[in-house]
Amino acid sequence: MSETQQNQSKLLSAQPTLLTAEDLWKQPDDGYRYELVKGVIRRMPPAGFEHGIRSAKIGRHLDAYVERHQLGYVCGAETGFKIAQNPDTVRAPDAAFVRQATVDERGISKGYWEGAPDLAVEVTSPGDTYTEVAEKVDAWLNAGCAMVWVINPRRETVEVYRSPDDIIVLRGDDILEGGDVIEGFQCYVRDLFV
Repeated sequence: MSETQQNQSKLLSAQPTLLTAEDLWKQPDDGYRYELVKGVIRRMPPAGFEHGIRSAKIGRHLDAYVERHQLGYVCGAETGFKIAQNPDTVRAPDAAFVRQATVDERGISKGYWEGAPDLAVEVTSPGDTYTEVAEKVDAWLNAGCAMVWVINPRRETVEVYRSPDDIIVLRGDDILEGGDVIEGFQCYVRDLFV
């Protein structure tokens, strides 16, 4: 083997092996949450107590409304959505909603849901950077998510995204609405932080 071929071989072997959604699915449960971003596994530390409270609270608000009106399904924080392939990306929002018509068409998946939810909810953690949050929002929107809510416990705000450039920031007595994604859903932003 020539020196050039050896250098190319070293360079190629230095490239990380890209994993698939199936590889992620087969990972042993070690108490951490993982996401797959463009074929690379990212380990997510367990959420803090406040984060868990906010995630559960918005999930309860959504689930009660969605179930009462038979609009679809609300998923919890451990639910993976395969939003890209080759290389694969599997993200797990803190809460999500998928319309009934979509579930009727595809059925309930035993593995990761193929595609984006109609609504993805992300609750920020103290260590999250603006870039990390923006990356998640962009990933959801680019995958076809109709709406993304970013709940910020520190600021007690909810950012509503319909596109990267269409952002509404809500706080206090503002009303968070489901728009055409979860028609009729409303709750005061302050109720998410009590």
